[in-house]
Amino acid sequence: MVKAAIVVLAGTESHADLGRVVNALEAAKEFKDEGDDVTVIFDGAGTQWVPELEDESHDAHPLYKTLEDHVQVCDYCAGAFHVGDEVDESGAERIAEYDGHPSIRSLVADGYEVITF
Repeated sequence: MVKAAIVVLAGTESHADLGRVVNALEAAKEFKDEGDDVTVIFDGAGTQWVPELEDESHDAHPLYKTLEDHVQVCDYCAGAFHVGDEVDESGAERIAEYDGHPSIRSLVADGYEVITF
C-alpha cells in the first residue's frame, strides 16, 4: 500500500495559491480513491485554508469535504495564523508532534512519501 502525506504550505493570498491547494486536494483524493493511506496536513500559511474550504460557497468545498477524515492541521501554525477557533470548529485534528508542529521526520520514518504544495 502507498502511504502519502500531502502538506499544504501555500497561503490564501493569490490565484496561484488556490491552484496549489486544489492540486493538493486532487492528489489526496486520487490516493484515497485508490485505497492508499493518505493524510492532508495544513501547515504554516496553509492553515488559513481550513476556514476558506469549510465555507460551503467555496468552489473547492465539495472536494475538501471528501477528504475531511484525512485532514490534519499544525497546532502551532493555526494559532500563529489566527485560525485556531475556525480549525477547532471544523473538527480537523490539530497535531503538535514536534515543538508544536507536525513531525515530518516521523512521517518519513513511517514510510510516507511527503509531497508539498
